[in-house]
Formats: sequence, C-alpha cells, structure tokens
Amino acid sequence: MSVLTLILAGGEGSRLSILGEKRAKPAVPFGGKYRIIDFALSNAVNSGLFRVAVLTQYRPHSLMQHIGRGEPWDLDRRAPEGVQIWQPYRGRSAQDWYRGTADALYQNRTFIAEDGSEITLVLSGDHIYKQDYRDLLRYHRETGADLTVAVMHVRPDEVHRFGIMSVDAEQRITSFTEKPKQSDSTLASMGIYVFNTQFLLQRLEEDAADPHSAHDFGKNIIPAMVARDRVYAYPFVGYWVDVGTIDAYWSTNLELLAEQPPLDLYDQRWIIHTRSEERAPVRFGPRCQVERSLLSNGCEIEGTVINSVLSPGVRVERGAVVRDAVIMNDTLIRAGALVERCVCDKEIVVGEGAQVGVGDDSVPNRLEPDRIYAGITIVGKRAHIPAGAVIGRNCRIDSETTPEDYATLEVASGETVLRRQGRS
Repeated sequence: MSVLTLILAGGEGSRLSILGEKRAKPAVPFGGKYRIIDFALSNAVNSGLFRVAVLTQYRPHSLMQHIGRGEPWDLDRRAPEGVQIWQPYRGRSAQDWYRGTADALYQNRTFIAEDGSEITLVLSGDHIYKQDYRDLLRYHRETGADLTVAVMHVRPDEVHRFGIMSVDAEQRITSFTEKPKQSDSTLASMGIYVFNTQFLLQRLEEDAADPHSAHDFGKNIIPAMVARDRVYAYPFVGYWVDVGTIDAYWSTNLELLAEQPPLDLYDQRWIIHTRSEERAPVRFGPRCQVERSLLSNGCEIEGTVINSVLSPGVRVERGAVVRDAVIMNDTLIRAGALVERCVCDKEIVVGEGAQVGVGDDSVPNRLEPDRIYAGITIVGKRAHIPAGAVIGRNCRIDSETTPEDYATLEVASGETVLRRQGRS
C-alpha cells in the first residue's frame, strides 16, 4: 500500500499571541531543542512513511529553513520519496492563497494525482504527540472506509475548539459538527485523516465547485462525507495535545519536567528528530542551582533555574532566578533578575535586577484578554527589558521593544509594552 503524507503547516497560530507573530505555528520552538512540526515529521518517518509534502502559507521562512532538505528525518531521499515543500502560488488557473484546509489540497491536486499513491494521509503540523500511523492505516484498510478520522475524547469545556462527532457501535461516524459551542459528545477529531486518494480527489473537485463552501475539512468535506460515504473513527489511545493557546503551550512544556512525563522524549524506540545546531555543552557555574529542568546545548548557568525549559544558548547570570518558565534560544537573563511564569521568545535581554511575571494579580491582558489570561507573561522576540523593571502577570512585551519604549519601570499585571511607531 503506497502512502503520500501531507502535513498542513500553514497556520498562523494567532491564539499564541506574539509567539506566532514572526513564524508559522508549526515552527514555534517546543521542549527546548525541538519545533512543533518535528512531532508530525518524526511520527511519519518512524512509521516508515517517506513520501512527505509540507503545505506552508503563513510566514513560512523559518519553517522552510528548519526542514531544509529533510536530513534530520532521513527525508533527503531520491524522488518519489523525500520531503517537498508545497507553497501557494499564482498561476494561469485558479491558484491563490489557500482559502481553507480542503482548498490547500485542491490547489495541489495535480501533485497528489501525479504521486500515484493509493492512500493519502493528512496531518496537522501543530500538535504534540507520538503515534505509529501504521496501525491507523491498517484500520482504514480493514474497515473498507472511504475516510478514517483519528479521534480522542476531550474535556467538555474544550469541545468548542474541535470537530466533535458521534459514532455507532462499529465506530462509523454518524454526525460531525465543527467547533460546537456545546455538545453531548466529547469525541474530537485530531486533525489526522486517511483518504483513499482517488476518492479524495473526487470530493475536492466537488467542494471546489460549491460557491457556498468554506473549502475546509471540518466545516465542509467531513460533514458532507458523513452523510453519504463510509467514514470511520479511529480511537487513539495516548498523549496528544493541541498547543494552540498560551496556557496549553506553557503547561505542555512544563509537563515534560514531571518525574514520569506523559510524553517520553528519551524513548530510543521512537526518537523525535530535529535540526540541531552545533553548540558547546551546557556549562554550570560554581554557585548555580538547577532543579527539575530541561537545559539544551549551549546554555550557561551561573544563577538558579527551577522547573523550567531552556532552549539552546540561554544564559542565566549569577544571582538571576528562572522559575516555571519557558525560555527560547539565546536569551540572556542578567545578574539578579527574576523571570517567573513566563514564555520568553528568542534573543531577549532581561536587564540586571529586573522582575518579570511577578505578583498575585491575575487580571487578563487588556489587549488580548481571550489569549493571555492564565497568569503567564509573554515576551516577544529580541525584546530588551530594562534593568530594574518590575513586570506583572498576564503582560505582553512586544517584539524588539527597548528600554526607551517603557513609560515607567513598573508594568502592572495585564498591561502591554508596545514598540513605539517610527522608532528606527
């Protein structure tokens, strides 16, 4: 059975606030040394699937640079195997920006058809999980399905974030609703679909001809297929997280620090591959203290790091404290500073003696109350926090801000520091 794997990686990740400002959601760093898309790519190659195409759209540059020719995943292979990047493009026919997940495949239908695979496996590039897709593909074949959807149960308060379905005793899907406000069912789509390729191409053509369609799998393709085709649910058992919110992103990173983490990154039978820079080993200073943390290569620790995840090249100077935080590449925490309950993007400077993410006030961020509300402060890429600043919780410090952007050194919880317009 020949399989073409398509990874949808064009998402903007707007719920991640400024973390998604300069990169596609699948390119966001995770777990210290990884990026989110590493999990879908690694699951594919660990499942013996080496014909892979990644569909990009929003700010694809860092994602494309990360994937490259696919060497870390053993995807630098001769065609038809290997990895390809499919971007939207303007042509003589109806190519344009992807209007939805189904339209992304429709605009690449010629490539899908020319590949000649019997089966098309469609994945989302922005979820954290480990899965052997061979079991899913076997299930699809045994049920004789036209479409198989991988599913799992979610909490009742989360149904509004997912496609929710009902199934009969044989796991055939009987109803499907995209992101309902409430539902008696908690069975959710994981954004993993197995199609018979010729059947997929036919349904994409029909959807493209419908002027009323949003050209989306969850809104259009799957509900229409449930009504007329053989659509089955594949119950997934294991750890799977959509890290599409600040709270989910922060807490999922810190779950890796548990004594028995729900996601085992050290399992040599199922390695999560990534592109790693050549950096020096981690260096611990004579008075440093590190507890229950993940530290990536190139980190230099002179201060204290507790219950935190540090990406490559992070420096924590003497007397500085990092607690319950996710710190991305090449960030510098100056002497005496405190960073607590924060997500800090790349190449940030936290000035000497500054305090970031402190206090007990949990007022949501005034600019983004629906995104920054869980007590976590977000600091954008290349921001420079001035020495002595005191920044509360649920704050947003915009990318590339400098000490000149601060009207006061005290930033109350829920406030935002914006980069001044016109500053060179």
